[in-house]
This record gives sequence, C-alpha cells and structure tokens, in this order.
Amino acid sequence: MTVGIISKEDYRKRTIAIAKGEYKPKKNEPKIWFESIASMAQVLNSDNQELLRTIIHNKPRSISDLEKITSRKKSNLSRTLKTLEKYGIVDLKKEGGKVIPEVKATDFNVRFGLHYSHPVNGEKTLTV
Repeated sequence: MTVGIISKEDYRKRTIAIAKGEYKPKKNEPKIWFESIASMAQVLNSDNQELLRTIIHNKPRSISDLEKITSRKKSNLSRTLKTLEKYGIVDLKKEGGKVIPEVKATDFNVRFGLHYSHPVNGEKTLTV
C-alpha cells in the first residue's frame, strides 16, 4: 500500500484542483493520505503492527475472539480497528452479527513531496 504525507490545507487544495480538472493524479500516487509523519506513526505504531500480525496469524472470527487473544478491551480494539479500516489497512466484515477483522495491507511505501499539493512540470522525485 502506498501512503502519502500532505498537510490538510494542501490536501484540500489538491482535491479542489482534481475536482476542477486542473490536476489528474498519476496512477502510482497514494490513495491514502496522512497529515504528517507523526500522524502516520500513530496509526502504524508498534502496538498496532503487533495487532495486525496477531490478526494475520490467529484469524479471529470476531472482535470478541481478538479481545481474548490480545487481552485488550473490546472498546479499545474497536476504536483501533475502525481507525485502521478508515485508512484501508483493515477490513471489518459483518457476518452473522459478528465483526470479523481482516488485514488488507501488510507492506507500506511512504511518499511525500511538494508536487502532491502544487503539481509542476518537470517535478523531481526521490524514492527512498
């Protein structure tokens, strides 16, 4: 999954430019955006990475199952999983009255640069 870093203001400007037809996103540009590296780090912190590994390895059939496996409270898990779902990292499938977490993204490429908010011709890209 490719994620991008862009300020809220620049994200807003970029969205308006796209809506007006002034800018067409490239195929390889991120679809998921964070406001800062710090906000991305909050979502992809080591606890959440461990939670993702736990889901992958144990394949819990509900959030209650995940609660037992992790010893984390259901309310905490629900909040975390909803955040991860918002960013497209986890899918929360509803099945028979249960919510089943499924990891959708396991590898992340981070992209950021000035051209995402103010596209220019001849832009330079540095891949790290």
